[in-house]
Amino acid sequence: MIELRHITKIFHTNKGDIEACRDVNLTIRDGEIFGVIGYSGAGKSTLVRIINQLEKQTSGEVIIDDENISKLSADQLRQKRTKIGMIFQHFNLLWSRTVQKNIELPLEIAGVSKEQRQQKAKELIELVGLQGRENAYPSELSGGQKQRVGIARALANDPTILLCDEATSALDPDTTEQILELLMKINKQLGITIVMITHQMEVVQKICHRIAVMSEGQVVEEASVKNIFEHPIHDITKRFVRDLSSKVDDSQHNETLKKIYPNGILLRLTFDEDISRQPIVSKVMKQSDLDISIVSGNLTNTIDSSFGVLIVNVLGGHQKEYDEIIKVFEDYQVIVEVI
Repeated sequence: MIELRHITKIFHTNKGDIEACRDVNLTIRDGEIFGVIGYSGAGKSTLVRIINQLEKQTSGEVIIDDENISKLSADQLRQKRTKIGMIFQHFNLLWSRTVQKNIELPLEIAGVSKEQRQQKAKELIELVGLQGRENAYPSELSGGQKQRVGIARALANDPTILLCDEATSALDPDTTEQILELLMKINKQLGITIVMITHQMEVVQKICHRIAVMSEGQVVEEASVKNIFEHPIHDITKRFVRDLSSKVDDSQHNETLKKIYPNGILLRLTFDEDISRQPIVSKVMKQSDLDISIVSGNLTNTIDSSFGVLIVNVLGGHQKEYDEIIKVFEDYQVIVEVI
């Protein structure tokens, strides 16, 4: 288990102090895929580097498996880091080494025998799907293949934790999907705890069990992915959720809808997986004399659940009647937001 207790990190610059992380408290359970999401400058990459102490916090404690690694000596910390793998956005491969030799590198540094290194690299090449590319150099690989090498290299020392810092940001959507599926396979097959740092909501939607949302160095919201999507609380979180479904700025999208549908009211209806298969809109229409038209809709799948979102335009009533129809939807356990 990873525990971050009151983590604060202040960078001192010529232009003044920058508080990259501010009193961050997180608990990451063994074997889960935990996402940390935020826009550029939110502090998430600093936070992940604090987990393995590549960056030292100004104050606070990092506890891994009940051990305060903040207090380890340099030699003890180096030993601890062998069980914390890390993959990066831009792969960080050695261009003069083949796939095989890049994967063997951490084992060379650890003093592992040549025979053991080669056997381990062979197993990892098979795990990440790079059979036949053992002797290729990074310049001969696609972006997805390079990231597979980075993942294999990070797994060389049999880590219990894998840190992924924007690991899919440099990849196209299809390749991102493949890499996420590989990480889920590794998590399930090896039981490794994975910490995903990203600004892509579709990444945490696909792969994570729980997420923390960061803004200006603080964790502003933390919950399961299901709860984050169904009940976003903070404005930043709502923006991430809306961006995923609409791919445009939320306020701009809402204003556009209001211009297209100037009459009546617009409602955003969120259905969780328990009620998404029920004909609720049809039932509500039968209970009301108001006209209800569906504006748009989509289904979102997360790692352990799914939910649907509909935007409807309700016409032909006064405010009291609109309030009543909102209440009817809520009685069916639908989450209702007036746009």
